[in-house]
Amino acid sequence: MYSARLARITEAMRLSSISQLLVSAPASVFYLTGKWIHPGERMLALLIRANGDMLLFANRLFALSGATDIPLCEYDDTDDCIKLLSQALQPGKIGIDKTWPSLFTIRLMEARNDLTPVVGSHCVDDARLCKDESELRLMRESSLKNDQTMLEVIRKLQCGMKETDVAACYEQISASLGSSRPSFSPLICFGKNCAEPHHDTDRSVLLRGDSVILDVGLTWKDYCSDMTRTVFMGTPTDEQKRVYDIVCAANEAGRKTVRPGIPLKEVDRAARKVIEDAGYGKYFIHRTGHGIGLEVHEFPDVSMTSEVIAKPGMVFSVEPGIYLPGKFGVRVEDLVAVTPDGCETLNAAPRELIAL
Repeated sequence: MYSARLARITEAMRLSSISQLLVSAPASVFYLTGKWIHPGERMLALLIRANGDMLLFANRLFALSGATDIPLCEYDDTDDCIKLLSQALQPGKIGIDKTWPSLFTIRLMEARNDLTPVVGSHCVDDARLCKDESELRLMRESSLKNDQTMLEVIRKLQCGMKETDVAACYEQISASLGSSRPSFSPLICFGKNCAEPHHDTDRSVLLRGDSVILDVGLTWKDYCSDMTRTVFMGTPTDEQKRVYDIVCAANEAGRKTVRPGIPLKEVDRAARKVIEDAGYGKYFIHRTGHGIGLEVHEFPDVSMTSEVIAKPGMVFSVEPGIYLPGKFGVRVEDLVAVTPDGCETLNAAPRELIAL
């Protein structure tokens, strides 16, 4: 059990006047127990009290007896799990995980009308925000393996391949390097599909003249990586070169802004300004980045509205892009870790324009 992590959470509970908290997100449960539990439709709840006491409610199907040193309340499918949970709660304010299904929340409120529910996820989100040295080491390793996979996939690109072929290639190579799974489904885009930031990888065929967006990540010892590179099949047009250079400059501007004490909205502002000054502002249609760790998308946002202040140990993406409908798109993404005096870029894969 991770006492330092628990201490950060209980301190956040104290500051929020939350005396009891239900944690249900699998990654947050893992963060505190070292056990991955994916409950599906069944109830999973880690009860944390302000004094640091914990009690884990889980179905016997997950075979946790003897596998964790946290006190365990197991139930069968025939048991009333909400009744068991409600009996362990004190009247008053209770923090509820933002991901806990309403099926359980509503039933708990019906069973205990003396409870006042509030969203309590920030207590765990804040604790997970700054990675310790062991976590940072694993995130560096994850990004290194992602770099290696990316470069190998780029070497294998050729006209006639389908987007789904490239996705399968990425998954095969990353698995051969020891990845347990992709951190998200590989997002592979050819040509006009590159103008859709979250295009669903399909059977489109790679043609000469296409831009190629490769947005990929893997999981290494539970920690996620995420990066994007854009390459060109054949000699890029002048417009493609211009857009690529602008996006690379925006990526660099965003990364150079990162240091302790900077509001994350300033990172977004720095990257966005480069694109706006070049006349493409309306074609940058998403936030500049997101937190990452045990999950590929974690708190906080790196957006124009984010008031979160950068602190050492935080890890997030910087991923500006320009998307020209019906034509092509470019995105360049790297992960950065905030250091005591600036930032460390976790990706080393080249950002120079690549024409295949």
